[in-house]
This record gives sequence, C-alpha cells and structure tokens, in this order.
Amino acid sequence: MDEFKQTQNAQLAQLFDTLDHQVRDDIVATLLQSGDQRYIDLAGMVHDTGDESVADVLTELDNKHVDRSLQELHEIEVARKRLAEGTINCCIECGGDIGFKRLLAYPVAVRCIACQTQFEKTHAHEATPRM
Repeated sequence: MDEFKQTQNAQLAQLFDTLDHQVRDDIVATLLQSGDQRYIDLAGMVHDTGDESVADVLTELDNKHVDRSLQELHEIEVARKRLAEGTINCCIECGGDIGFKRLLAYPVAVRCIACQTQFEKTHAHEATPRM
C-alpha cells in the first residue's frame, strides 16, 4: 500500500474513532435525561391524559433516538471492517470507487454517488410512515 493510501486510511480510522465517541456520548446523554423521573416530571403528579400523552411521546422519541444511534454505531463498525479489509472505497452495488472526498464527508458510505442516487430514487418512500 502506498504512503498516500496509508495516510487516507489513517484519516478514516481517526474519523471513525471520533464519530464512535460522539455517538456513544450522545447515547449516554439521552439515557441520562430520559429516566423515569423525567416521565414523572412531564406527566405531573396528577395524571392529566394530555400531559401523560406528551410524556409518552417524548419517551418514545428518546427510544427512537437511541435506536438510531445504535444503528450509527453498527454502521461505523461495518466501515471499520471494510477499512481493515481494504474495501472501504468499493461501492457495494457496482464495485466502483466511492472516492476519498465522499468518505471524508460521509465516512460510512457504502455506495458511490451514482449508485446512492439511484438507491435513494428507488427506495425513496420506504421509510415514509403510512397513515
């Protein structure tokens, strides 16, 4: 591996470490502020259904936030594995080059820009809640 590639890989490894610490700190902060006391404070001692409903929604949002953060940690671990295997810059769709600038901007990218654009067009409405 040439020196330039080693430098890029070292930058990405450092970026993964930084992201990992940020996400873990965010999870801890969310869990610390989302304890039962927060629910009690929000719902009040007299259980008004409106206040209780707001407390339930905020608790659910905290849970979703933690779930998303755990997903981010998984993506970071997958990216670290790809870096170790030497495939960090290989698109999972076409096998083409993801590009170092793209990886710096979005370190857990698994697709090149062209494939990601197509993926987003194809899967645009999958995460949209149904009414």
